[in-house]
Amino acid sequence: MNESVNRVRDVLAALIKAALISDDHEGLPFREAARTGLAELREDPPNPAELRMDGAWTLAIQMAESPELQPLEGRVNLTLPRQSLFTLDELLSPGFDRDAAIEQIRKSASTG
Repeated sequence: MNESVNRVRDVLAALIKAALISDDHEGLPFREAARTGLAELREDPPNPAELRMDGAWTLAIQMAESPELQPLEGRVNLTLPRQSLFTLDELLSPGFDRDAAIEQIRKSASTG
């Protein structure tokens, strides 16, 4: 995997983790990780030619659904969309709203 994919995957995974964890206090570290990661992506944008957002999204889902987080996940994810909910341009936009993105992920997941 290349560095561009890894960086975007990490940000997306933090957003997904924050969305799946019911307790907002428990999800705070992931919100902060997303905030920091988004700022770093804006400062040093990844090369779009080296990145497929849907691939980074799939890898982020796998990372976010790690067994050690399952006890914290009050929102049991049954299915997240296969395609990324966000484009690279959206992630890099200064107006990207992290909290709205987390809510969008929550609403898009089939949960039980």
